[in-house]
Amino acid sequence: MKEYFIGIDLGGTKIAGVITDLKGNIIKENIIKTMAEYGDKAIVLRIINLIEDLIISSGKTLEDIRAVGIGSPGPLDPKRGIIITTPNLPFENFDIITPIKEKFNVPVFLDNDANVAAIGEYTLGAGKNTKNMVYITVSTGIGGGAIINGKIYRGNTFNALEIGHMTLLPDGPKCNCGNYGCFEALASGTAISKRAEEAVESGRDTSLLNYFKITSYEVFKEAEKGDSVSRHIIDSSLEYLGIGIANIITLFDPEVIILGGGVMKAGQIIFDRIKEVVDQRCFKNMASACKIVPSALGEKSGVIGAIALAMMETE
Repeated sequence: MKEYFIGIDLGGTKIAGVITDLKGNIIKENIIKTMAEYGDKAIVLRIINLIEDLIISSGKTLEDIRAVGIGSPGPLDPKRGIIITTPNLPFENFDIITPIKEKFNVPVFLDNDANVAAIGEYTLGAGKNTKNMVYITVSTGIGGGAIINGKIYRGNTFNALEIGHMTLLPDGPKCNCGNYGCFEALASGTAISKRAEEAVESGRDTSLLNYFKITSYEVFKEAEKGDSVSRHIIDSSLEYLGIGIANIITLFDPEVIILGGGVMKAGQIIFDRIKEVVDQRCFKNMASACKIVPSALGEKSGVIGAIALAMMETE
């Protein structure tokens, strides 16, 4: 009987893989470098090698594998298994599924990395026992995935919940997508560090001057110590984060909003401020009925989500 799943989390710098049993318990895991500079075919070969390594090192055989799930940055076409394009990987209308299917002769499923994380949290994480939930990742960028009535919501072009690119401030800072005032350009980890760098370059009196490289982590750290410039940056970013989440609650009326990504490591300060903004901007009954909680899967949300994708598609 085929009692094991393989999950692959494809990123710009690393590829993570796990093999699990039918309940999602990890049997073996591994992380390798993506080496995107070597091109699309080389990346697929590295994924194939990673899958082979997981099977062998776990003492299983190919006959034990029920399916493979893959989470990738988008936009993409999950039905055809095609990555349309992505900024940090050398794919353009690339069929990533067929070579893996042909090599292993098992079902292979592809989805957007934020959708995959949402499926993971719904199936095995903080969204268990819900029917309507939204997962939001706040890191280098901002992305999201929604479960509606127990099903992942992909939208007409399979790219729903690109929430990082909804406009919150029409005349706001330019986003990497080319638009202005996007959620991502105002509240992501990148947005926080960019505003900190601008403050330093403008000669502001701030303890951020002590750092050679500034990430959102340093800005949160200095804000906690009382640095006024850092506090202003964090206050502004968290307000926009709260506004974005309030909009999502108004749109979807979910039971729970699950927050993941590197910025969430700053902890309770984020959740307190978001709740404050949500209470100000949402209908009271919707705000009080929606829990806002941290990801239960943390840094493993991508690979466990890929497992959950494979489970969901083979039910």
